[in-house]
Amino acid sequence: MSEPTRFGGRGHTDDLMSFLSASPTPYHAVANTAERLEKAGFRQVAETDAWDGSTGGKYVLRGGAIVAWYVPEGAEPHTPFRIVGAHTDSPNLRVKPRPDSGAHGWRQVAVEIYGGPLLNSWLDRDLGLAGRLSLRDGSSRLVNIDRPLLRVPQLAIHLDRSVSAEGLKLDKQRHLQPIWGLGDNIRDGDLIAFLEESAGIAAGQVTGWDLMVHSVEPPAYLGRDEELVAGPRMDNLLSVHAGMAALVAVSGGDLPFIPVLAAFDHEENGSQSDTGADGPLLGSVLERSVFARGGSYEDRARAFAGTVCLSSDTGHAVHPNYAERHDPTHHPRVNGGPILKVNVNNRYATDGSGRAVFAAACEKAGVPFQSFVSNNSMPCGTTIGPITAARHGIRTVDIGVAILSMHSARELCGADDPQLLARSLAAFLEG
Repeated sequence: MSEPTRFGGRGHTDDLMSFLSASPTPYHAVANTAERLEKAGFRQVAETDAWDGSTGGKYVLRGGAIVAWYVPEGAEPHTPFRIVGAHTDSPNLRVKPRPDSGAHGWRQVAVEIYGGPLLNSWLDRDLGLAGRLSLRDGSSRLVNIDRPLLRVPQLAIHLDRSVSAEGLKLDKQRHLQPIWGLGDNIRDGDLIAFLEESAGIAAGQVTGWDLMVHSVEPPAYLGRDEELVAGPRMDNLLSVHAGMAALVAVSGGDLPFIPVLAAFDHEENGSQSDTGADGPLLGSVLERSVFARGGSYEDRARAFAGTVCLSSDTGHAVHPNYAERHDPTHHPRVNGGPILKVNVNNRYATDGSGRAVFAAACEKAGVPFQSFVSNNSMPCGTTIGPITAARHGIRTVDIGVAILSMHSARELCGADDPQLLARSLAAFLEG
């Protein structure tokens, strides 16, 4: 099967848009990924159980993170891994421990800023509420109110004439608390009681929550020829979806490596958690896979030494209105293929040998790729790439897809780039 056929061209992008809509939180993204892997023959393994060395597809879930891998027939304990790394979280507004607030006849929800969102993009937008509810019996339940429920209203220009001259200035504490109704009798527990009723949970059973706001506007094709896609959480569910599709596509083959998808939570605030890239999850899964196949510490060292990770995250396409903010000789364009991200100060993990690995995968897949480097006068962002390389001693390469409006409630990418990324990832996983 040819690469374009395997990923269905625009059909892959159609599926990405469905995935984005169904995944308003990291917990939903992980659940949807697991469901798709199950349909492809993968089976969940519990971290608390003993593992065996059997062949086939397996995955581990932990909160908003998932690690999935496929053990080919005849894989040795020292067989290296090929890893696609990504993250499931996006900058947004998250509900505080005491969520019920309000003033002057308005009911509001108290929220905290997660990551580095473009704050203005959350104003005057129809918002839903989704996340994970922890119950009194120790279980948890996903909830998704995917309808217009909340809104962060912007102040009318008549009441702030300075905004035209001085620009919009938002106080993170005072100006971003959404409204969700009317009333003066604000009681602790109103929001959670509403969510219990919506989810069919008995009153008083929710004792903890991880809830976040999301735009309910669905992804859409955009442009004269519909060559663009606008949608939420492309940073970085676009990479999670492409990595999942690539892993499923290569599984079942006679592979020289063990292909892995590692999608972490908490990248947007530093990755330091049990489900983040700076936590022990990936290393634990890889080591246990080696030992389950009868391997020793020497086999583990050999496997890790031959392992390569592609850290896939979105990057910046050249912006037509702000081209001076980009490096003058590096202008990644949407629909130009995936980008190779380079920073000599190791904000990205790519070096020359890593470039060669990615170039070979793109050549095998028949996919063009572009290079991204920051303007020397601008600070450079970072990814899970350097963290993965440093924590596990694994050769890592930073790549991704070029987009506009990164960290907005609604981002923009090229309609062809998602399947081009998936094709390059599949070629990489196949070796």
